[in-house]
Amino acid sequence: MRPLDPSDLLQRLFAALRYGEVDVSAFELDHVCYRVADMGRYEALRTMLGRHGTLLGEHSIGGRPIVTFRLNEPFLFAGRSIEVIELPAPKPGSVYAEGFEHAEFVVDEEPLEFAKRYPLLNWDLSGASKAMNADVRLNYNGFSVKFHQRSLADVIADEERAKR
Repeated sequence: MRPLDPSDLLQRLFAALRYGEVDVSAFELDHVCYRVADMGRYEALRTMLGRHGTLLGEHSIGGRPIVTFRLNEPFLFAGRSIEVIELPAPKPGSVYAEGFEHAEFVVDEEPLEFAKRYPLLNWDLSGASKAMNADVRLNYNGFSVKFHQRSLADVIADEERAKR
């Protein structure tokens, strides 16, 4: 049984990338992110995802928990296998519609250099100076896509090792 299905997000995302002529064919689609509207829903989905995957980590980021799982049965889409799902709790005072919000790719160069390959696109560079796994983002109507150099699972593994 598949707990959630990101196919709608991925169809829209790949269509937007094709329209912008962004070539992601050589890059790993690292993970997808699912947003929820309230803490009750966060807890329910956290429990459900725990039955369908392995907990990679739960961290407090920006004052709210974000949990990440490696799924036992990856999402399959257009020849890609996506094993990791991120589930952030809602930010206090912010309203989110429930559903898949973004996907992230691992690229083989600094994110800013990747963005320079596509100068006509409206890049959000606000994450480009992050100390841990900097990223660049393209925002679309109702979803976004990020590009960074390290997989979320690798970053979490490093964080877990640093705690020991």
